[in-house]
Amino acid sequence: MKIKLISEKEKLPKGTVLVEISEGKEVKFTTDSLGAEKLIFGVGKKSELNLRHFFVFCRKLIRTAKGYKIKKLALNFNQLDFPKIKLSDGQKARIMAEQFIIADFDFNKYKKEKEETAIEEIFIDTHGLTQTGDGLPHKKLKEAFDIGILVGKEVNYSRELSNTPGGEMTPTLLAKKAVEACKGTGVKVSIFDEEKIKELKMGAVLGVSRGSEEKPQFIVMEYNGLGGSVAKNGSGTQEQRPIVLVGKGVTFDTGGLSLKPGDSMLGMHLDMSGGSVVIHAMATIGKLKLKKNVIGLVPAVENMPSGNSYRPGDILTSMSGKTIEVLNTDAEGRLILADALTYAERYNPRLVVDVATLTGAAVVALGERCSAIFTKDKKLEDLMREFAEKTGEYVWPLPLWDEYEDDVKGHFADLANTHKDNSRWGGAIEAAIFLYQFARKYPWVHIDMAPRMVSTKNDYLARGSTGEPMKLLVKLVEEYN
Repeated sequence: MKIKLISEKEKLPKGTVLVEISEGKEVKFTTDSLGAEKLIFGVGKKSELNLRHFFVFCRKLIRTAKGYKIKKLALNFNQLDFPKIKLSDGQKARIMAEQFIIADFDFNKYKKEKEETAIEEIFIDTHGLTQTGDGLPHKKLKEAFDIGILVGKEVNYSRELSNTPGGEMTPTLLAKKAVEACKGTGVKVSIFDEEKIKELKMGAVLGVSRGSEEKPQFIVMEYNGLGGSVAKNGSGTQEQRPIVLVGKGVTFDTGGLSLKPGDSMLGMHLDMSGGSVVIHAMATIGKLKLKKNVIGLVPAVENMPSGNSYRPGDILTSMSGKTIEVLNTDAEGRLILADALTYAERYNPRLVVDVATLTGAAVVALGERCSAIFTKDKKLEDLMREFAEKTGEYVWPLPLWDEYEDDVKGHFADLANTHKDNSRWGGAIEAAIFLYQFARKYPWVHIDMAPRMVSTKNDYLARGSTGEPMKLLVKLVEEYN
């Protein structure tokens, strides 16, 4: 999809459909008396349209146009001036571009007969722009659209990774994709193989990966947007200390010896979605040339049952030195993240955010409309919620109280990887409090993105991965001080 800014006087290509924003909920495709094709698009009461509605409007517009097999659209920027939406022209332009691009995505690479419904061009009429908004010059507005296009494309690349079947997205292949994604962006990518992982004493990563023929990989992405050296081992000023993004990279999760039921295993190629989000967040940060130091870490494994699999009752020694009693091999994501969170310490980070499709319990608690977040820092919680509202990738906090820590103390080891007494309640909290045991040395936020792993009704997104919360991570890096 191309997005082109035009003035009122420019002639539109033949076949371009004009979008007319109207009150009410009617949506229809018409041809007027002069032969001009129009898409009449009702948005309800314009006076009541808020930012949340605006995100949905942008996606619904594109999915509707695709349904009519429209290839070219024209939209007047001034039609999008709604009283409740307090955005600058640049902010509005970026959101529009991001949402248009992600709504146009369809995962059809494995279909022999593809239904070609992609939008080719959208023309944005900016005539009379100074009458509303902040009246950005044409060049600046185009820059905002271009940033939105870039971010939207990277979200779609992340979705492509997540949607790829597990047989074609092993830990080794995910590591290669990270190298490809970051090529030419200024992000340095290092891949640690099994021998290096053993050298680092990442016993939790090694334990989970043991049952698979596919060897584990530990992906390290370093972006030095401030110049000089990325702060390590306690060095550097507060500004130089990096933000560290950690993504769960379980490329397929059978549950291991604690085998999932068949229906629950379907879709578990998406269990590396946190990793794909972090990979493409890093690529985006590099392409935007943000003036920040940022690290991306993705522990990548397969969780498979075999004669070599780790067992319920095994005790693993993590990189931190803490021992972990394995009560359920299907609670593997928190194990590999434990080693990654420990590895993050060497960067003396000013903030660590981990992203993981960690628990079905988060979906039970929140449904499918937002991710769960956990942090001990109320200011960080408020900041994440603020950025979530700005990006349309919503989050909601769950408690991380000290009282929960007792639940994950092991009977025969320092910690247990599920509730020590096998309680089924509060699973998302139990997983988060486990991770907190490895994240005490720096400001930390955990995002359980399982509720937003795949699109749901009225998202106006293609079936499969949503690519969330990549835009949230990028916004955090852009604005966090």
